[in-house]
Amino acid sequence: QVQLVESGGGLVQAGGSLRLSCAASGRTLSGYAMGWFRQAPGKEREFVAGISWLSDNTGYADSVKGRFTISRDNAKNTVYLQMNSLKPEDTAVYYCAANYRSAYRTSQAGYTYWGQGTQVTVSS
Repeated sequence: QVQLVESGGGLVQAGGSLRLSCAASGRTLSGYAMGWFRQAPGKEREFVAGISWLSDNTGYADSVKGRFTISRDNAKNTVYLQMNSLKPEDTAVYYCAANYRSAYRTSQAGYTYWGQGTQVTVSS
């Protein structure tokens, strides 16, 4: 069993930055691909970014490409999402997810473990 806890969310003005963290406990993230998803009010949860177990492959939604960067520190059992040039439309609850396979997936169904989420609010 893997427990995931997100942190780093908050209120920021448009154009600002935040770094989200996802800390894992209960089991090492060895062998797990990781993903970040988000869900805005009234919308479905959507893929934001993914990273393979060895960090040799990353992927992003078109809406965040060039602004967000996913990374991981396997020694610390933590995954990060650096968010720059934030826009009001980035406002959502952000979730991290773990998937026991080397490659990340862009669909929610590809993930077994989920965190509780952290709120990101971007004001205009």
